[in-house]
Amino acid sequence: MSKGWFNLDAVGGTIPETQFFEGESAFKFMGLSRTQRLYGFGGCLAVGFILSILGAIVLFFGDITTFAILYVLGTVVSLVGTGFLIGFFKQIKLMFKPIRVVATVVFLLSIVLVLVGAFVIGSDVLCLVFVFIEYIAFTWYTLSYIPYARSAILKVFGM
Repeated sequence: MSKGWFNLDAVGGTIPETQFFEGESAFKFMGLSRTQRLYGFGGCLAVGFILSILGAIVLFFGDITTFAILYVLGTVVSLVGTGFLIGFFKQIKLMFKPIRVVATVVFLLSIVLVLVGAFVIGSDVLCLVFVFIEYIAFTWYTLSYIPYARSAILKVFGM
């Protein structure tokens, strides 16, 4: 067994359980430990980030369709990573709570619209506008998990 702060199973009693480890993980049937679930989450997050960066590099060379595919894949892989922490069904339940339902719908719709902008409409500018909307919606969605974060942001912008 490994030692150090990466071995969360060995220190199980000293780290308080959080909402991320309560209940059933989507990968519970695989018998993954808490540490393995964290590695799965981190791996998905890293792969998603790398795919998005590769998409940005491809965009620099003017290939909007490859950018859209890589960017959307990166976003989806990152979202799948949450299944390792809290499970897919719990994540979906949390996503559609009244406080974040609008941000969730805009976020998911913008993922689809990035592909529509690249493949159906064929507009580089429109595709990038949808990427920007996706980023803003995801940020607003994420802030809904931090107490008073949305209120603070609205005050900063004078709203």
